[in-house]
Formats: sequence, C-alpha cells, structure tokens
Amino acid sequence: MKLALFGAGGKMGVRSARNLTKTDFDVAHVEVSEAGRTRLKDAIGVDCVSADVALKGTKVVVLAVPDTFIRQVAAQIIDRVEPGAMIVCLDAAGPFAGHLPARDDVTYFVTHPCHPPIYNDESTPEGRRDYFGGVAAQQGIVNALMQGPEEHYAIGEKVGRALYAPVARSHRVTVEQMALLEPGLSETVCASLLDVMREAMDEVVARGVPKEAARDFLLGHMNILGAVIFGQVEGVFSDACNKAIQFGKPALMRDDWKRVFEPEEIAASIQRIT
Repeated sequence: MKLALFGAGGKMGVRSARNLTKTDFDVAHVEVSEAGRTRLKDAIGVDCVSADVALKGTKVVVLAVPDTFIRQVAAQIIDRVEPGAMIVCLDAAGPFAGHLPARDDVTYFVTHPCHPPIYNDESTPEGRRDYFGGVAAQQGIVNALMQGPEEHYAIGEKVGRALYAPVARSHRVTVEQMALLEPGLSETVCASLLDVMREAMDEVVARGVPKEAARDFLLGHMNILGAVIFGQVEGVFSDACNKAIQFGKPALMRDDWKRVFEPEEIAASIQRIT
C-alpha cells in the first residue's frame, strides 16, 4: 500500500519515516524545506519527491506537520487526493477545530501516542531511556475514525501502530474524546500540575533544602504516591498524608477546576493551539 508522508523532514516526520522503513508500506516522502530534506536524507538515506508524485496512486496520506499548518497543507492537497484514500492526522487539534476540508469521498483518521507509561516492564537500557516512545519502549496509542467506512479503521490503526512502534495497546476513541485527553487531561491538567510541582521543588530549595535532596525526595514520592493513587500497587496513605491532601487541595485548586473539560473550554484551548 502506497503511503505519502508529508512533513517527512520535521521532528515527528523523521521519527515516522524511520519507523515506516520497518513496514510493508511503499512510502513517498514530501518535505518543503531544504533543511528538512537534508535531515531526512542523513537520518534514513531517502530522497523526497514532489507532492504530485507522492499523491499519485496513494491510499494513505499522513500529515506529520504542526497543528498550525494542518489547515493550509490539507487545503493544498485535498483536490489531488484520490477518492477512497485516507488522510491521517497525528493530533486531534486540527480535526477538532474544523481545519480539514469537506470532502465526503475520503477518510479522515486521527492517531496519537500515549507515550511510554511511568510504570512499565521495560527490561533494556534503551527501553528505559525511551521516554517519548517510538524507538524502544512500548506505548499505547489512541485512534479515531473521524469519517469514512468502518472497514478503514483497521487500516488507520495499522498506520498508527507502524508510526509509534512498538505499540503495546491500541484504544479506539472519538475525536472529541481525544481532545479531552489532549489538551485537556495531558496538558491543561497534567503538564500544569507537574510544572507547579517543579516550582514547589524550587521553592523548598530557595528555602535552604539542597537541590539534589529535594529532587530525590520529590521524584521518589511521586513514584510511590502515584503507584497507590493509580492502582499500580495496593496500598493506603497514612492519616497524616490524607490530612495533608484534605487541606492541601483547597489551597492549591479552585473549586471549579474541572471546568477545563467543558466543551467550550476544550474548544478555546484548541483554538489557542491552532
């Protein structure tokens, strides 16, 4: 099956191109920048082709481009995409925001990595150091068939598994659910709270705790507290810890913080991203 990879010389494009060399897809690489073409050539030794050449006879088009360029790139190629072909986006932001052009005879599919989990069974140094995924550590992926025939889901999932290999688990969601996961859960909530924890560590260091001691203490407690909270191990917190949570959450969190998951808040967040 022929696959056209747009943005092949970018950060995500090179990762995708490298993993696609291990599959049976016939890949045509497209990259507009000279630096990107050189980067791809150095990485996997392949040359790029024009968009026209890449799209001819292509069954799958992967847009490995930033969210802010999805609308522009999709609009430029849509008239040259063959009927029945699939366009794959690697993030839900552009599709959720309505940046994909209307065309009923093509399939729109979104696939996104979960990234390797904190609690995993990686047994090799390469796997333990692969924090992003797509190299040596197994990860989950989420997929959404935005439009198109049901039988195309299997094709899209195959593409997702190839792009983010090695894949341990594959989850089917909707585009709206994927937007709840990112930016809602992973960025608005998780990244923000992790940034606050880093600020908290810096604060205790400023108050006299040695930095190495503070870092070891925080990361160690994140490990065991997270294992209990997320059910990785059976356990309960001490009375002291439960009391600290009881009084700490109101001091740190607004009562209405879950509003970040309301549809209008998700839409506003994606609007800022795109």
